[in-house]
Order: sequence, then C-alpha cells, then structure tokens
Amino acid sequence: MNDVLNRKRADKKSLPFFLKNSFKVSFIIIFISLILLITTFSFDAVPPILNRGIQPATFPKALLVLIIFLTSVVYILSLKKPWKEGKILPKAFYITLYNFILFIIIAKNLDFFLAISILSFSLSYSWGEKNFLYLLAVSIIFPIIIFIFFETILGLRFPSGIITNFYYN
Repeated sequence: MNDVLNRKRADKKSLPFFLKNSFKVSFIIIFISLILLITTFSFDAVPPILNRGIQPATFPKALLVLIIFLTSVVYILSLKKPWKEGKILPKAFYITLYNFILFIIIAKNLDFFLAISILSFSLSYSWGEKNFLYLLAVSIIFPIIIFIFFETILGLRFPSGIITNFYYN
C-alpha cells in the first residue's frame, strides 16, 4: 500500500494512447479539419459561365484533406519516435508568429504579392539562412511560382495592390 501512495504518477509510456500529447494534438487538428471539410460541402457551385479555373470549394477541400492526411502521418511517426517534451518554445517560434502577423498587415494594406516576398525572406532568415543571395532568390522566385500557379493553373486572381496592379492594368 505504501508503494502505491509513494508513486506520483504512472510512466508516460504506460498511459493509454488517447492521453498522450501526440494524440491530443493530432485529434484536435483532424477534428477541426473535418468540421471545416464538412462546411465546404455547403458552398454554392458557380455556374459554368462564371467559372474561371476550379470551383470555390475545391481548393479548401483538397487542402483540408491534405492537412488530415499529413497530421495522420505525423501521428503515426510519433508512435515510433515520441515527441520531445520542451518546457520553453524556441525564439524562432515567436519570430515566426510575428512574421505571420506582419504578413497579414502587409497583405491587407499594401499588396499580397509583396507580403509573400517579405514573408519568404523573413522566415528563411529567422530559421537560420544567412546567405543574402539565397534569401533574395527565395523572396523573388517563391512568390513568382505561387503567382503563376494561382493565376495560370487555377485561374484565380490576386487581390489588387501595389505590385499586382502593374500586372493586371
């Protein structure tokens, strides 16, 4: 009896799978993604005469299915190699959050294309890349690839802004 009272808690490995952090995080991501995926089935279909590229619900559906699939893969991998438990988040995490807030502000007020360029430059730099030429190449080539993909392949227009107005006008 004294041995039971002296033990503070069970071993982490002896916990049921649904009490482990990897399951909790994966379950929450998949649950929210499933709710959003179900919501996309209520989107109205665009008539063929107005349809440019894909239907409005197709891209969110594909993205949510991809998120569910990749989350499942991460969970399966976490069963083989458990996550490390850290007490404090690294500095790069907070810099990344700041960069995404900056991205939203620039995309809303100035230009979406400019925001993608600044985001790709600042994220690459904050995650450890110090070669300026590489950073410059990433901040130019990556947004151009995104622009070509959305504009020509998917047939979707970027919102108007400083740089995109040069292309559209």
